Amino acid sequence: MASRIGLVVLSFVLTIAPSVALNVGSPQSRLTSLTRPHAVALPVDEKYIQQKEADNSWIQNLDFDAFAKDVTELGRKLQSETGEEDVQHLQKILSWRNLAAVIGISTMWAAPNPLTIAALSTWTYASWTMVAHHTCHGGYNRVDAGKYNSRGFALGNLQRRIADWCDWMMPEAWNIEHNRLHHYHLGEPKDPDLVERNLEFLRSAEMPMPLKYVLVGLLLPSWKWFYYAPNTFKELQVQKMRINKEPLPESFDGNQACTLRGMLFPQTEADMAMLKVIQPWKFASKVMAPFLVSRFLLLPAPLLLIPGMGSTLFSHAIINLIAAELLTNIHAFITIATNHAGDDLYSFDDEVKPKSGAFYVRQIVSSTNYAAGTDTIDFWHGWLNYQIEHHVWPDLSMLQYQKGAPQLKAICEKHGVPYVQESVWERLRKTVDIMVGKTSMIPFPTEMEPAKDKALKGVTWKSTNGAIDEE
Repeated sequence: MASRIGLVVLSFVLTIAPSVALNVGSPQSRLTSLTRPHAVALPVDEKYIQQKEADNSWIQNLDFDAFAKDVTELGRKLQSETGEEDVQHLQKILSWRNLAAVIGISTMWAAPNPLTIAALSTWTYASWTMVAHHTCHGGYNRVDAGKYNSRGFALGNLQRRIADWCDWMMPEAWNIEHNRLHHYHLGEPKDPDLVERNLEFLRSAEMPMPLKYVLVGLLLPSWKWFYYAPNTFKELQVQKMRINKEPLPESFDGNQACTLRGMLFPQTEADMAMLKVIQPWKFASKVMAPFLVSRFLLLPAPLLLIPGMGSTLFSHAIINLIAAELLTNIHAFITIATNHAGDDLYSFDDEVKPKSGAFYVRQIVSSTNYAAGTDTIDFWHGWLNYQIEHHVWPDLSMLQYQKGAPQLKAICEKHGVPYVQESVWERLRKTVDIMVGKTSMIPFPTEMEPAKDKALKGVTWKSTNGAIDEE
């Protein structure tokens, strides 16, 4: 119910701000954001989006090949060192996740309280950011970690999804949107998670800056089901249509983010084309329903069997579950949406070959790390505080990221490549400033990259599992 109210409020706010609503998903606004990398003038109190003057002298002095050699060698070393210690470490993180689940589920019948809500929230958060994330990337494919292997985890049928990882996102859809498109088009026009472009409607909206911050605040507790679930499913549907050689609708804009607002309140031809691709009935039944029904109906349903107080305990559980859902959305937004946004990070206008020097550089200068170094700190950051290392080597275990971070940082210092690491709260501030149009990303001078690193024919994949190819 709370989630529904949030959607209604957000949709209402967008509706009463015509300049915002009309620009959401507008093909023209998307085209503008793709073809004009510089600051956009805004007719509001803060008249101009500020863009940092970047010192790109480090690029001129960089030996891309030597840098790639050092990064590749370290990656191979970390891969070769993956073993039983990594499995034991995974089991440790699983035990922490499971403890949160036990506490949350065993107390959800109680009157709404912080302990239950935090435990349920942590259960959901850890299941995605640490367990599913690294498993789906193939981080444990080199060892015997049981079901935690990308070639089957949460895939194939509803039972596996519910048993392994059940969230708003469909695992098959997330594997394509995240493992393929985001990781190998980071900061590029084809990156489906490019915050600066996806929030162009808000950045360029003619409204007071404080109201923009309010809209961002409304997005925090609802973004997974409002934006991420439909947008990942869109990419799966597009992939299937291309494999089947089905034509995409004429007005379909592949760079347009798919949201529940666009599905519920389509306003442009591009919105209508999006509906044909995503098929809302299929989205509701295949993507949203499994988590909605299993988490918010089936999980607390046994409480209704308790004589005399079943309905009260069930109501308590529903409130705790909804509150936990809102909290885990906020927690995830703070540690995920902030990974690749800020006026000190770069965006790009073309594609490069995976595992090339230019590719490694892009992963580093368009990502940021947070405080890191211990299991406790890393757990509460969802292991997303090693985002630089994760984008350089997507298929490592959590433990290897912990070991590899200081070594990669030393390589960056040796070659003069910027390595950004700040408090997650500072990164949140910088991300929100990008979202509201107060600042902009730095356009990378891609003409300074080696010509041989360019992916002139685009990037292709052998598999959705793990890294770009399977070795």
